[in-house]
Amino acid sequence: MKIFSLLAAAACITALSVPASARAEEESGGAWSIDGTVTLASDYRFRGYSLTDKKPAVQPELWVRHDSGLYAGFWGSNVSGLGGDDIEFDPAVGYSGSLGPVDVDLWAMWYLYPGASANNYAELGAEASLALGAGTIGLELGYAPAQDHIGGTDNSYAALKAAMPLGGTPISVDGSFGIEDGAFADRKLDWSLGLSAELGKLELGAHYIDAAHHGHDPLANATVVGTITYSF
Repeated sequence: MKIFSLLAAAACITALSVPASARAEEESGGAWSIDGTVTLASDYRFRGYSLTDKKPAVQPELWVRHDSGLYAGFWGSNVSGLGGDDIEFDPAVGYSGSLGPVDVDLWAMWYLYPGASANNYAELGAEASLALGAGTIGLELGYAPAQDHIGGTDNSYAALKAAMPLGGTPISVDGSFGIEDGAFADRKLDWSLGLSAELGKLELGAHYIDAAHHGHDPLANATVVGTITYSF
């Protein structure tokens, strides 16, 4: 029932959060655009950890973007073990653009847990990526300032990412390696390697995910996560 509640909430937000003027401009080719996805995942892994107790997740997202590079929207998922409604809802605002050959993305995100607000916190993020031939390489940074809900301590995360399409096919290979330190971890490492395939509005993915320095937490044990994403 919690998964259905998440989908219903996503549908309501889709209808209510996008101004009628934005929808009209998007339909007439104006400065606004709207895009979203719904992902079915065999597990919700966040920086190496399972947040669904190794169970499947439904993950909708919706974004409203302007030609200037400004955007706003949300990402969501069911979660486990946090109490409340067992739902994560992450609204965000940001800016994406280019500095010469480098694509940049800057954002502020709020991790909200309805019914379990003691777990809520905010994080600032940035990502820079560069095309290398047909592929890309990038760096993602996340910083959560010290807040009451994360013990009055800050938290930082950095990850290297790379992706490369397999020529002549809809398949690409991608990987990441990250390190997290602070309120949520003590120099914890995580990494992933996998394949994805774009088939029209569907994207299929399979990724091996593992972590180290996680205090022997079984929720961070190695696994393969399968995903099916529908874009609209």
